[in-house]
Amino acid sequence: MTIPRAIRKAFLAVEQSEGAGARVRRSIGTPQLRNFSPFLMLDHFNIKPGAGFPDHPHRGQETITYLLEGAVDHEDFAGHKGTIHSGDLQFMTAGRGIVHAEMPNQNANANIGLQLWVDLPQKLKMCEPRYRDLMAKEIPHVDIDNDKVHIKVISGQSHGIDSVKDLAYTPVWILDIEIKPGGKITQELPENWNAFAYTLAGSTTFGIGEDKTVIGQYHNVVFEQKGDVINAEVDENAKENGHFVLVAGLPLDQKVVQYGPFVLTTQNEVRQAMIDYQTFSNGFERAKDWESEIGKTMRF
Repeated sequence: MTIPRAIRKAFLAVEQSEGAGARVRRSIGTPQLRNFSPFLMLDHFNIKPGAGFPDHPHRGQETITYLLEGAVDHEDFAGHKGTIHSGDLQFMTAGRGIVHAEMPNQNANANIGLQLWVDLPQKLKMCEPRYRDLMAKEIPHVDIDNDKVHIKVISGQSHGIDSVKDLAYTPVWILDIEIKPGGKITQELPENWNAFAYTLAGSTTFGIGEDKTVIGQYHNVVFEQKGDVINAEVDENAKENGHFVLVAGLPLDQKVVQYGPFVLTTQNEVRQAMIDYQTFSNGFERAKDWESEIGKTMRF
């Protein structure tokens, strides 16, 4: 017998400025929802030409960037560079240290997507940085409920379909779900994992029975840990599809001490990260005298 997950809270992600001229709707990493382990931050970003995220450091976390529209260039101090396009993802493990830039491709007018920060287990905080790009064409998908529900299985499992493996060190499921009017889905999730849904378009009803709640666009829906499925549907009279990303992750039993892009487990570790970055040591050696090509027109 499956146990539906109840909604703990749902709230609007308010738009704000971030980086250099970018606009983001931040939900995780705000007073509404902070340190929802293993999740540290969720931004729904909009980067127009001339804006972006020029050279900046990270230590101690992974970032997952899912591009919904446009094209974004990335470049780091280790010589990695490339571009992700609409439907692509990039999984970046900062580990012991990385400095990189993320800027809109000059050939794209609108650049819209999601960036999720995921905490690293303490034993992996000082691992070597790495990237994994997942192209849209590599993502398996499945249609259910007479083709009224389309699911992209970015990470995890859905209705007999498994995702590409080993994308992130911290276990995370990411499902992109679009429901036509009259469609519904019951999606299994790992027990005791933290889970949320971020609504990209339309109105979606989450829950069952008396607990049904209609959620509009740009909301984060946080689910209780108890239970093993979430239920979602779109009213048959709705004028547009409901579109959301469902994310679940294994909570980490560790303290989170964060200062900007440095995410460690003690104040001393954060202070050391700042010293290492300023002195180009312990993982930041390659930052000395390095400037990205894509970020040269802009600096924090």
